[in-house]
Amino acid sequence: MGMLVQNMSFKSGQTLTLTGVPNADSTNFAINIGHSAEDVALHVNPRFDAHGDQHTVVCNSFQGGNWCEEHRGASFPFNQNEEFQIKITFTNEEFLVTLHDGSQINFPNRQGAEKYKYMHFEGEVRILGIEIK
Repeated sequence: MGMLVQNMSFKSGQTLTLTGVPNADSTNFAINIGHSAEDVALHVNPRFDAHGDQHTVVCNSFQGGNWCEEHRGASFPFNQNEEFQIKITFTNEEFLVTLHDGSQINFPNRQGAEKYKYMHFEGEVRILGIEIK
């Protein structure tokens, strides 16, 4: 399930700011940005305790029915039941994911697209706000 946003244009050079609160018993949640569920340019997956990881932020992309090479962030500034903010800026070359402690994850824009219209937020999280500037 989760929350699906379609036809909300997110263009190169813009910043998406997402505010949310992980559930008290959250194991993980994910932010997916791309063209569709089968074509995800950026998958940001903060994992409290899921998929064999603990307190890790995993970034990836999903293309042609397969997950690509994972990137892992060094910081995990998330707490269950506490509000967070993530800022995602993208260019033709990369996504810059800024976590609310100021740490950053550089993830390649593997598709090189200049615009994405599909955003899906899933997992044990309550989304409070979405802003694109």
